[in-house]
This record gives sequence, C-alpha cells and structure tokens, in this order.
Amino acid sequence: MAALLRGLLVGRALRGLGSVVVPMKCGPQCNGPRQGFRCAALGLLEDKEKSVPVLTSSTAAFSTTNKHYQANLSKDNDTSSETASGPEAAACDAATKESPQQNISCADQSGEQGEEYETEEQLQARILDAALDFVPIHGWTVEAISAGAETLGLSAASSGMFDNGAGDLVLHFIAQCNTQLTEQLAEHQKQIQLGQAEPKKTSVFIRDAVETRLRMLTPYIDNWPQAMSILLLPHNIPESLKHLSTLVDDIWYYAGDRSTDLNWYTKRAALTGIYNTTELVMLQDSSEDFQDTWNFLDNRIQDIVNIAGTVKKVASTGEAVAQGLMGAAITLKNLTGINQRR
Repeated sequence: MAALLRGLLVGRALRGLGSVVVPMKCGPQCNGPRQGFRCAALGLLEDKEKSVPVLTSSTAAFSTTNKHYQANLSKDNDTSSETASGPEAAACDAATKESPQQNISCADQSGEQGEEYETEEQLQARILDAALDFVPIHGWTVEAISAGAETLGLSAASSGMFDNGAGDLVLHFIAQCNTQLTEQLAEHQKQIQLGQAEPKKTSVFIRDAVETRLRMLTPYIDNWPQAMSILLLPHNIPESLKHLSTLVDDIWYYAGDRSTDLNWYTKRAALTGIYNTTELVMLQDSSEDFQDTWNFLDNRIQDIVNIAGTVKKVASTGEAVAQGLMGAAITLKNLTGINQRR
C-alpha cells in the first residue's frame, strides 16, 4: 500500500515536471519510479549547469561592430598622434601662434578695447581724409563730407558726426599739412646729424619751409578763399590761431632758434605776418608755378634779415653811446675834482 501511494506521488511529480523539464535520455537505471524521479532531478541540475545565454544575430552583429569600431578608433588615434608630431603640424601650430585671434568685441569685461576696435576720432579722420578728394567738386562743404563717407561704405548721414560741419574739414586739412611739414623738417635735421645733408642758412631754411607749406594748398587753391572765410568765423578763430602758431613755432625750432627772451616773440610774430601775406598773394597769383609768390616771399625773408641786422647794429650802437656817456661823466668828475681824494 505504501509503495502504491509513493508511485502515485511520483507520477504526479513527473507530470508536473513534464511541462518544464527538457526531455532527456534515460539509461536503463531509470526504470523504477524512484529511479525515474532521481533521473529527472539530475537532468534538471545538469541542464541548469550547462545552460549558457545564446547570442542573437543582432547582439552578435553589434558586438562585432563595436570591436571593429574600437580597433579603428585606436588606429586613428595612433595615426593622428604620428601626424601631429610631423613637420606639417609644427608649421600649423606656428601659424596658429603667429596669427592672433580676431577680437570682434569692442571691449572686454575689464573695459579694455579690443585690437580691432576703431575709435570715433579714427573714424572721423578716415571720413575727412576721403572727403578731401571731393573738395574740388563740392568745395569745403558738408556735401564733400557726405561724399567721402559714401566712398567708405557709410551712409551720407555720417556727416552728422561733425558738429562744426565744414569747419572740421578745413581744420583737419590744416593740421594734416602741419604734421607733414614737421615730419619733413625733422627728417632733414636727422640727415644733417648723420652727415647726409648740408645745413642751410636760417633765412634759406625758413624760406624753403614756408614755400613747402604753401605748396600744399595747390590742389585746393581755387577753393581756398572759401576755406579762409570759414576759418574767420568766430567759433573757428581759436583753433585757426592755434594751428598757425604751431606751424610758426615748429619752423623756428628746426631752424635752430632756442631763444628764451623777447626775441622768441618777435621772431614768431614776424614769420606769422610773412606767412599770412604770402598766402594772400598766392591766391591772386596767376604766374606760372606761382613764381611771383615765391619772389614776394624772398623779399619778405630778406626784410627780416635786414631788420635783425639793424637791431643788432642799434643794440651795439646803444651800448657804445652808453659807454661814451659814462666815460664823459667820469671825465667831467675828474676835471671838476669830485673824484679827488681829500
């Protein structure tokens, strides 16, 4: 009876395991119920130990691709490291270091201006330089400034940047001419110091400097009366006189004048008068290459030389007269016995 009950239990267990257990081959030792249950249990354990996850086709393909990508990436890294150490990479690095990065910002966080930043004064100077090409057409007017701005790709309304209008254009031209003359005079002095040029007499040096400066007006000589009338406007007179005094002072300085007494003022006042009068003569001169103007300039320079010589003669004569009077006074005292000792 007990054996029958055990057989039923084993039969139920075998039916339950039949849906899970993989069919396996049983040897001749699995004939009995107890042996059959044991064989089934051993088969389950053996299948569990042998069970290995099987790679699907997609998983296998991904694994192969991943290995191939890692191999190529390692190869590319090795190749790039070899290329970077070559001469081409060194030249590329040198070019990169030499070429500065373009700074497109006007100012960084610290407030310092970038390398490519253009100030308002620089922009105005560029516009006025371009406007000088249109002075023979439009004269010394705001229209010339607008035309110059358009050549730079700017709007004609850029002329509104100049509060003084045509006055700014005339003053810019005068300052530019004075700067050019100063550079020429400084270069001539440098050549003299190096022994590459002979020094000139003071009168010849001043004459050549004034002529050089006045010849800069030649491209605009027909429109220069208009410029002079603009300079005579009340709000332009201070700047006009400032540029004129700077011009005269620079000429005398490079001529070798280092006086610190009253002669400093007399020399500059005399040269200012000569420059202004010669400029007026030039406006009315119709001779070839303004020859009459240069003859007038020669005469005025000679007048300065004569006046300087006369002043020296007067000074020496005054000293002689004073010495003579002192001697006469001493003689008179001696004759009257004032200087005799008692």
